[in-house]
Amino acid sequence: MDGVAFFFDVLWQVLNGLAPAAALAGLLGLVGAMQKPGRPWVRSAWLRLALNFLVGAGVWAGGLLISGHDGMMATYAALVVAMGTSQWLLTGGWR
Repeated sequence: MDGVAFFFDVLWQVLNGLAPAAALAGLLGLVGAMQKPGRPWVRSAWLRLALNFLVGAGVWAGGLLISGHDGMMATYAALVVAMGTSQWLLTGGWR
């Protein structure tokens, strides 16, 4: 395997691994905007989306490091819980 093919294999793996985090961040952004239209703690929808994505990417990377491969259901469950908690904190759900 040459270096270019290896690079694209790794890139494809990373993009596919981060896809659930990106999709869930987008859904949380849409639902959060409809559910709590008042004054959220973090006002910018793009900032909430980016922070939720970073939380999801961190959970994915942690699951990859702990288990040795991605796609584990425990990682996806942790992703949903962590990103839901992040959205709750960012929209000021504790008030």
